[in-house]
Amino acid sequence: MRKLILALSIAGAVVAGSAAAQTAPDRRAILVTYADIAAAMYGDALIEARKLQRAVEALVATPSEAAMKAARTAWLAARIPYQQTEVYRFANPVVDAWEGRVNAWPLDEGLIDYVDPGYGAASEENPLRTANVIANTAIKLGGKTLDTRTISWRLLRSLQEAGGIEANVATGYHAIEFLLWGQDLNGTGPGAGNRPWTDYAKGAACTGGNCDRRAQYLKVATQLLVDDLAWMAKAWAAGGEARQPLVDGEPDAGISAMVTGLGSLAYGELAGERMKLGLMLHDPEEEHDCFSDNTHNSHYYDVAGMRAVYAGSYTRLDGRKVAGPGLGALIAATDAALGADLQAKLDKTEAAMRTVKTRAETKEAYDQMIGPENPEGNVVVQAAIDTLTEQTRSLERAVAALKLKAIKFEGSDSLDDPAKVFK
Repeated sequence: MRKLILALSIAGAVVAGSAAAQTAPDRRAILVTYADIAAAMYGDALIEARKLQRAVEALVATPSEAAMKAARTAWLAARIPYQQTEVYRFANPVVDAWEGRVNAWPLDEGLIDYVDPGYGAASEENPLRTANVIANTAIKLGGKTLDTRTISWRLLRSLQEAGGIEANVATGYHAIEFLLWGQDLNGTGPGAGNRPWTDYAKGAACTGGNCDRRAQYLKVATQLLVDDLAWMAKAWAAGGEARQPLVDGEPDAGISAMVTGLGSLAYGELAGERMKLGLMLHDPEEEHDCFSDNTHNSHYYDVAGMRAVYAGSYTRLDGRKVAGPGLGALIAATDAALGADLQAKLDKTEAAMRTVKTRAETKEAYDQMIGPENPEGNVVVQAAIDTLTEQTRSLERAVAALKLKAIKFEGSDSLDDPAKVFK
């Protein structure tokens, strides 16, 4: 028995010694991997956006049920690589300043097109809430009349967050989503938006009115999405304005940016604003992809992006792998126990979010899961929120282990001060 105990003790010491002796990867090399993965992710997002553009052009040229379905399918595919890029927000100023153009939400869709009468009217909070650019050739903006006869990229850019109101979303994935699906009027019941393809029909077959202007809006918004993604992919390429300051700068500042992006996306943004808030309010208007009922995928691929950055490994849409020294290896080399704990938390989060995704694909949509009369669905969503929170707490420990300057992750009242949500 003593021999067995001694053998186990020696084996444990060898394992512990190996972990302690593990060579930490060079911090600048980690930042190069981080930038390479960003370039690959945004490159993939651009590829899928161009496919979406071709599907939109086909829909506009020859409207049909099949063309509408193809455009929707292309939009759903385009979300997969883009959502993985969201881990680059929050501590990369170039990305965060740009992100609102492509992924701002929630939006007052009445700015863009017709809405159900139950949607309501303009308000003091947002005078453009029901401006309906597609139906009107002039709208009032800040005491001035804005000429909207021509739906151009300049017009849509001018309407994005017009009046300093974040809900005035005129461009990006969600504007396009609304134009393809229309409003989801099902509340927390089954069903997504169901815009008829005839909203793009020509002549007397047109429904919803202004089909030509709607088609033009959809084309322009999609072109802007392609342009914006092309710009960001270039910004992460060699010499790009997002990449170079990061890889050429002080390594610890770059590592801090990586950690900030991971923690802020996981905690304040995803666990808080995108999940806990909607769950507390049981409000389908608070789900991310609310017109298409694709929220489960958006959440899941946010998590996939976090895991890719942590591991320093991303597999592109064509199967090529982009990999190198990663943050996870640095943490494991610095504190083996913490590295193992954080990896376990990431795995737990992935499993919880996969449960959300699987449930959405086999039983009920995400907006039904957060409904007030669905305790089982509520529990599934809350479990994912909990794992994201646990993951963030371990990441906070990593800040100290890596001897980084104090980092403040994005928060959310829904998590930090729930009473405020109901005021």
